[in-house]
Amino acid sequence: MKKKVLIIGGNGYLGQHLLQSLSESQKSVEDELLISFTYHSVPPPQLLLQSFPKAIPFQVDLQTGQGFDSISHTFGQPDVVVNCAALSVPRACEAEPTVAMSINVPSSLIKWLSSFGESNTLLIHLSTDQVYEGTKSFYKEDDKTHPVNVYGNSKVAAEEYIFANWSNFAILRSSIIFGPQTISPVSKSLPIQWMDSVLANGQETTFFHDEFRCPIFVKDVVNIIQVLADRWFSDGEKIQLVLNVGGPDRLSRVQMAEVVARVRGYNTSLIKPVSASSIDRGVKSPADISMDITKLVNNTLFLLEIKDLRTNVIPRSRDEIH
Repeated sequence: MKKKVLIIGGNGYLGQHLLQSLSESQKSVEDELLISFTYHSVPPPQLLLQSFPKAIPFQVDLQTGQGFDSISHTFGQPDVVVNCAALSVPRACEAEPTVAMSINVPSSLIKWLSSFGESNTLLIHLSTDQVYEGTKSFYKEDDKTHPVNVYGNSKVAAEEYIFANWSNFAILRSSIIFGPQTISPVSKSLPIQWMDSVLANGQETTFFHDEFRCPIFVKDVVNIIQVLADRWFSDGEKIQLVLNVGGPDRLSRVQMAEVVARVRGYNTSLIKPVSASSIDRGVKSPADISMDITKLVNNTLFLLEIKDLRTNVIPRSRDEIH
Protein backbone atom coordinates (compact mmCIF):
# COMPACT_ATOMS: atom_id res chain seq x y z
CA MET A 1 0.00 0.00 0.00
CA LYS A 2 1.33 3.42 -0.94
CA LYS A 3 2.21 5.75 1.90
CA LYS A 4 0.51 9.12 2.27
CA VAL A 5 2.20 12.37 3.25
CA LEU A 6 0.32 15.59 3.99
CA ILE A 7 2.20 18.89 4.21
CA ILE A 8 0.37 21.61 6.13
CA GLY A 9 1.42 24.88 4.52
CA GLY A 10 2.91 23.23 1.45
CA ASN A 11 2.87 26.43 -0.58
CA GLY A 12 5.28 28.15 1.84
CA TYR A 13 9.08 28.21 1.77
CA LEU A 14 9.91 25.00 3.61
CA GLY A 15 6.74 23.33 2.33
CA GLN A 16 7.71 23.82 -1.31
CA HIS A 17 11.25 22.54 -0.76
CA LEU A 18 9.76 19.48 0.92
CA LEU A 19 7.29 18.97 -1.93
CA GLN A 20 10.17 19.12 -4.39
CA SER A 21 12.33 16.67 -2.47
CA LEU A 22 9.52 14.16 -1.92
CA SER A 23 8.55 14.33 -5.59
CA GLU A 24 12.14 13.82 -6.76
CA SER A 25 12.80 10.95 -4.34
CA GLN A 26 10.46 8.49 -6.03
CA LYS A 27 12.49 5.65 -7.53
CA SER A 28 9.65 3.75 -9.17
CA VAL A 29 5.89 3.68 -9.53
CA GLU A 30 5.75 0.89 -6.93
CA ASP A 31 7.24 2.94 -4.11
CA GLU A 32 5.60 6.21 -5.09
CA LEU A 33 4.27 8.32 -2.24
CA LEU A 34 0.86 9.90 -2.33
CA ILE A 35 1.44 13.56 -1.52
CA SER A 36 -0.99 16.31 -0.60
CA PHE A 37 -0.62 19.78 0.82
CA THR A 38 -2.71 22.54 2.30
CA TYR A 39 -2.92 26.24 1.65
CA HIS A 40 -4.97 28.86 3.47
CA SER A 41 -6.63 31.55 1.36
CA VAL A 42 -4.75 32.28 -1.85
CA PRO A 43 -4.88 29.34 -4.33
CA PRO A 44 -1.47 27.91 -5.22
CA PRO A 45 0.12 29.53 -8.30
CA GLN A 46 -0.08 27.59 -11.55
CA LEU A 47 3.71 27.24 -11.54
CA LEU A 48 3.52 25.34 -8.26
CA LEU A 49 0.69 23.09 -9.46
CA GLN A 50 2.48 22.38 -12.74
CA SER A 51 5.77 21.63 -10.99
CA PHE A 52 4.18 19.06 -8.66
CA PRO A 53 1.20 17.73 -10.67
CA LYS A 54 0.74 14.64 -8.47
CA ALA A 55 0.52 16.62 -5.22
CA ILE A 56 -3.12 17.24 -4.28
CA PRO A 57 -3.90 20.73 -2.91
CA PHE A 58 -6.54 21.34 -0.22
CA GLN A 59 -7.76 24.64 1.17
CA VAL A 60 -7.74 24.49 4.97
CA ASP A 61 -8.39 27.08 7.66
CA LEU A 62 -6.30 26.09 10.69
CA GLN A 63 -8.26 28.42 12.98
CA THR A 64 -11.59 26.71 12.33
CA GLY A 65 -10.52 23.35 10.92
CA GLN A 66 -12.64 23.97 7.83
CA GLY A 67 -11.30 21.93 4.93
CA PHE A 68 -10.02 18.89 6.82
CA ASP A 69 -13.18 16.92 6.00
CA SER A 70 -12.38 17.29 2.31
CA ILE A 71 -8.98 15.71 2.93
CA SER A 72 -10.66 12.81 4.77
CA HIS A 73 -13.01 12.12 1.86
CA THR A 74 -10.51 12.59 -0.98
CA PHE A 75 -7.12 11.61 0.44
CA GLY A 76 -7.89 9.68 3.61
CA GLN A 77 -5.75 9.33 6.71
CA PRO A 78 -2.14 10.42 6.09
CA ASP A 79 0.73 8.27 7.37
CA VAL A 80 2.84 11.38 7.98
CA VAL A 81 1.79 14.99 8.52
CA VAL A 82 4.42 17.73 8.37
CA ASN A 83 3.12 20.94 9.91
CA CYS A 84 5.00 23.84 8.32
CA ALA A 85 2.17 26.36 8.71
CA ALA A 86 2.43 29.21 11.19
CA LEU A 87 1.99 32.89 11.72
CA SER A 88 5.73 33.34 12.03
CA VAL A 89 6.32 37.09 11.83
CA PRO A 90 6.89 38.11 15.46
CA ARG A 91 5.51 41.61 15.00
CA ALA A 92 2.30 40.24 13.45
CA CYS A 93 1.93 37.81 16.36
CA GLU A 94 2.42 40.67 18.82
CA ALA A 95 -0.30 42.70 17.09
CA GLU A 96 -2.80 39.81 17.00
CA PRO A 97 -1.98 37.37 19.81
CA THR A 98 -5.34 35.58 19.64
CA VAL A 99 -4.90 34.90 15.93
CA ALA A 100 -1.31 33.77 16.50
CA MET A 101 -2.41 31.26 19.13
CA SER A 102 -5.28 29.93 17.04
CA ILE A 103 -3.04 29.32 14.03
CA ASN A 104 0.19 28.24 15.71
CA VAL A 105 -1.33 25.82 18.21
CA PRO A 106 -2.39 22.90 15.97
CA SER A 107 -5.60 22.07 17.84
CA SER A 108 -7.80 21.74 14.74
CA LEU A 109 -5.17 19.55 13.04
CA ILE A 110 -4.85 17.17 16.00
CA LYS A 111 -8.60 17.01 16.52
CA TRP A 112 -8.92 16.00 12.87
CA LEU A 113 -6.18 13.37 13.18
CA SER A 114 -7.90 12.04 16.30
CA SER A 115 -11.03 11.42 14.25
CA PHE A 116 -9.24 8.48 12.60
CA GLY A 117 -8.82 6.75 15.96
CA GLU A 118 -5.38 5.63 17.17
CA SER A 119 -2.36 7.85 16.59
CA ASN A 120 -1.19 5.92 13.55
CA THR A 121 -0.01 9.13 11.93
CA LEU A 122 3.43 10.58 12.63
CA LEU A 123 3.16 14.32 13.22
CA ILE A 124 6.32 16.26 12.39
CA HIS A 125 5.80 19.74 13.77
CA LEU A 126 8.00 22.75 13.03
CA SER A 127 8.65 24.78 16.16
CA THR A 128 11.23 27.55 16.65
CA ASP A 129 14.37 28.58 18.51
CA GLN A 130 12.31 31.48 19.89
CA VAL A 131 10.92 29.18 22.57
CA TYR A 132 14.14 30.01 24.44
CA GLU A 133 14.67 33.20 26.44
CA GLY A 134 17.93 34.22 24.80
CA THR A 135 20.09 34.91 27.84
CA LYS A 136 22.84 32.37 27.16
CA SER A 137 24.48 30.46 24.32
CA PHE A 138 23.77 26.97 22.96
CA TYR A 139 20.45 26.00 24.50
CA LYS A 140 19.72 22.29 24.91
CA GLU A 141 16.34 20.68 24.35
CA ASP A 142 15.78 20.13 28.07
CA ASP A 143 16.50 23.76 28.98
CA LYS A 144 13.51 25.70 30.25
CA THR A 145 11.42 27.37 27.58
CA HIS A 146 10.82 31.00 28.48
CA PRO A 147 9.87 33.03 25.38
CA VAL A 148 10.08 36.82 25.34
CA ASN A 149 7.35 37.44 22.74
CA VAL A 150 3.92 36.21 21.62
CA TYR A 151 5.35 34.20 18.72
CA GLY A 152 7.57 32.19 21.06
CA ASN A 153 4.72 31.74 23.54
CA SER A 154 2.43 30.44 20.81
CA LYS A 155 5.02 27.87 19.76
CA VAL A 156 5.55 26.71 23.36
CA ALA A 157 1.78 26.37 23.67
CA ALA A 158 1.80 24.32 20.46
CA GLU A 159 4.44 21.96 21.84
CA GLU A 160 2.50 21.54 25.08
CA TYR A 161 -0.72 20.84 23.17
CA ILE A 162 0.99 18.15 21.09
CA PHE A 163 2.48 16.50 24.17
CA ALA A 164 -0.93 16.42 25.84
CA ASN A 165 -3.01 15.31 22.86
CA TRP A 166 -0.91 13.20 20.48
CA SER A 167 1.41 10.28 21.14
CA ASN A 168 3.46 10.02 17.93
CA PHE A 169 5.42 13.14 17.07
CA ALA A 170 8.70 14.87 16.36
CA ILE A 171 8.97 18.54 17.28
CA LEU A 172 11.72 20.35 15.38
CA ARG A 173 12.87 23.62 16.95
CA SER A 174 14.22 25.33 13.87
CA SER A 175 16.51 28.31 13.66
CA ILE A 176 16.61 30.68 10.67
CA ILE A 177 16.18 28.57 7.52
CA PHE A 178 18.18 29.74 4.51
CA GLY A 179 18.65 28.48 0.98
CA PRO A 180 17.58 29.02 -2.62
CA GLN A 181 14.26 30.51 -3.63
CA THR A 182 11.42 28.05 -4.21
CA ILE A 183 10.22 26.88 -7.64
CA SER A 184 7.20 29.12 -7.25
CA PRO A 185 8.77 32.15 -5.53
CA VAL A 186 7.38 32.99 -2.10
CA SER A 187 6.51 36.59 -1.38
CA LYS A 188 8.09 36.83 2.06
CA SER A 189 11.58 38.24 2.40
CA LEU A 190 14.27 35.55 2.56
CA PRO A 191 17.21 36.54 4.79
CA ILE A 192 20.14 35.63 2.57
CA GLN A 193 18.48 36.89 -0.61
CA TRP A 194 17.71 40.20 1.12
CA MET A 195 21.30 40.58 2.27
CA ASP A 196 22.48 39.78 -1.25
CA SER A 197 20.18 42.37 -2.82
CA VAL A 198 21.14 45.30 -0.58
CA LEU A 199 24.85 44.56 -0.80
CA ALA A 200 24.64 44.08 -4.59
CA ASN A 201 23.21 47.59 -4.86
CA GLY A 202 26.23 49.01 -3.04
CA GLN A 203 23.92 50.13 -0.27
CA GLU A 204 25.31 50.67 3.23
CA THR A 205 23.08 48.64 5.51
CA THR A 206 22.92 48.12 9.26
CA PHE A 207 23.02 44.61 10.71
CA PHE A 208 22.75 43.48 14.32
CA HIS A 209 26.03 42.43 15.90
CA ASP A 210 24.55 41.22 19.20
CA GLU A 211 21.74 38.83 18.24
CA PHE A 212 22.86 35.25 17.68
CA ARG A 213 21.20 32.37 15.85
CA CYS A 214 22.24 29.03 14.29
CA PRO A 215 21.01 29.31 10.69
CA ILE A 216 20.32 26.01 8.92
CA PHE A 217 20.29 25.14 5.23
CA VAL A 218 16.78 24.31 4.02
CA LYS A 219 17.80 21.03 2.43
CA ASP A 220 19.22 19.86 5.77
CA VAL A 221 15.81 20.48 7.34
CA VAL A 222 14.16 18.57 4.49
CA ASN A 223 16.58 15.66 4.97
CA ILE A 224 15.78 15.49 8.68
CA ILE A 225 12.06 15.37 7.93
CA GLN A 226 12.52 12.66 5.31
CA VAL A 227 14.63 10.52 7.65
CA LEU A 228 11.89 10.71 10.28
CA ALA A 229 9.20 9.83 7.73
CA ASP A 230 11.21 6.94 6.27
CA ARG A 231 11.80 5.50 9.73
CA TRP A 232 8.07 5.56 10.49
CA PHE A 233 7.33 3.94 7.12
CA SER A 234 9.88 1.17 7.73
CA ASP A 235 9.27 0.14 11.35
CA GLY A 236 6.12 1.87 12.54
CA GLU A 237 7.61 2.55 15.96
CA LYS A 238 6.03 5.57 17.63
CA ILE A 239 8.28 8.33 18.90
CA GLN A 240 8.06 11.42 21.10
CA LEU A 241 11.04 13.49 20.06
CA VAL A 242 12.08 17.12 20.50
CA LEU A 243 15.11 18.27 18.51
CA ASN A 244 17.04 21.50 18.14
CA VAL A 245 17.33 21.93 14.38
CA GLY A 246 20.03 24.48 13.64
CA GLY A 247 23.31 24.71 11.85
CA PRO A 248 26.66 24.24 13.59
CA ASP A 249 27.58 27.94 13.69
CA ARG A 250 26.50 30.63 16.19
CA LEU A 251 26.21 33.71 14.02
CA SER A 252 25.10 37.31 14.30
CA ARG A 253 23.40 39.09 11.40
CA VAL A 254 26.70 40.91 10.81
CA GLN A 255 28.53 37.61 10.46
CA MET A 256 25.84 36.26 8.12
CA ALA A 257 26.12 39.35 5.92
CA GLU A 258 29.92 39.07 5.91
CA VAL A 259 29.70 35.50 4.58
CA VAL A 260 27.31 36.61 1.83
CA ALA A 261 29.67 39.45 0.93
CA ARG A 262 32.66 37.10 0.71
CA VAL A 263 30.83 34.54 -1.42
CA ARG A 264 29.45 37.21 -3.77
CA GLY A 265 32.51 39.44 -3.82
CA TYR A 266 30.91 42.53 -2.26
CA ASN A 267 32.63 45.23 -0.25
CA THR A 268 32.29 44.33 3.44
CA SER A 269 32.56 48.02 4.36
CA LEU A 270 28.89 48.28 3.32
CA ILE A 271 28.03 46.25 6.44
CA LYS A 272 27.41 48.59 9.39
CA PRO A 273 27.14 46.84 12.79
CA VAL A 274 24.50 48.14 15.20
CA SER A 275 23.04 46.89 18.46
CA ALA A 276 19.63 45.24 18.30
CA SER A 277 18.61 47.46 21.22
CA SER A 278 19.05 50.56 19.06
CA ILE A 279 16.05 49.77 16.85
CA ASP A 280 12.41 49.49 17.90
CA ARG A 281 10.93 46.59 15.95
CA GLY A 282 7.63 46.66 17.79
CA VAL A 283 8.37 43.33 19.46
CA LYS A 284 10.95 42.04 21.92
CA SER A 285 13.52 39.74 20.34
CA PRO A 286 15.73 37.22 22.19
CA ALA A 287 19.41 38.14 22.11
CA ASP A 288 21.13 34.75 21.93
CA ILE A 289 19.10 31.67 21.04
CA SER A 290 21.94 29.70 19.55
CA MET A 291 21.27 25.99 20.00
CA ASP A 292 23.26 22.93 20.96
CA ILE A 293 22.59 20.37 18.20
CA THR A 294 24.46 17.47 19.80
CA LYS A 295 21.25 15.47 20.17
CA LEU A 296 20.56 15.87 16.46
CA VAL A 297 23.98 15.03 15.06
CA ASN A 298 24.52 12.12 17.48
CA ASN A 299 21.09 10.58 16.95
CA THR A 300 21.54 7.23 15.21
CA LEU A 301 18.64 8.06 12.91
CA PHE A 302 20.58 10.91 11.35
CA LEU A 303 24.28 10.06 11.56
CA LEU A 304 24.67 8.93 7.96
CA GLU A 305 22.01 11.08 6.33
CA ILE A 306 23.01 14.52 7.61
CA LYS A 307 26.67 14.14 8.56
CA ASP A 308 27.42 17.22 6.43
CA LEU A 309 25.39 19.34 8.88
CA ARG A 310 28.37 19.53 11.24
CA THR A 311 30.52 21.42 8.78
CA ASN A 312 28.20 23.47 6.59
CA VAL A 313 28.57 27.22 6.53
CA ILE A 314 26.15 29.88 5.42
CA PRO A 315 25.97 30.03 2.49
CA ARG A 316 28.23 27.33 1.03
CA SER A 317 28.01 28.50 -2.59
CA ARG A 318 26.41 31.04 -4.90
CA ASP A 319 23.69 28.51 -5.72
CA GLU A 320 22.42 28.72 -2.15
CA ILE A 321 21.71 32.45 -2.52
CA HIS A 322 19.56 32.38 -5.67
